Amino acid sequence: MTSGEAEVATTARTRLISGPGVLLVWLYGVMVVGAVSRSVYQIATEFDRAPLAYSLSAVAGVVYGFITYTLVRGGETARRAAQVCCAAELAGVLVVGTWTLVDPGAFPDATVWSDFGMGYLFIPVLLPASALWWLRRAPGRQAGTAPRS
Repeated sequence: MTSGEAEVATTARTRLISGPGVLLVWLYGVMVVGAVSRSVYQIATEFDRAPLAYSLSAVAGVVYGFITYTLVRGGETARRAAQVCCAAELAGVLVVGTWTLVDPGAFPDATVWSDFGMGYLFIPVLLPASALWWLRRAPGRQAGTAPRS
């Protein structure tokens, strides 16, 4: 790889965290801290009370961490991985959010995704939708991979 190609690859990679991408990275970072710290405490102190809820919060924290990493890493492979994770995250929020509304007794304690993330100002449902939009439209896509309309 020539130095010019390396510079283009680096530029394309960093572009995921320009503009609105910076806000996404920041928000995902906050969600990592919130979800992981909450779930670690709950799993360590009261796991038998609501194992499914606390495990789902831990999974959400791991997903948030991976998405944060891929956004910072940049590049097409990271972009595709982030898109898959954001879609899975959005599906999880919608399933768990609906489940907690339909059967409130199913979760003795709330998860990050309960009630579509109401306990987190609905950021868990808005964040993956915003990230998917950004990942489709962010600058730095390789030639031949223009965003679809």
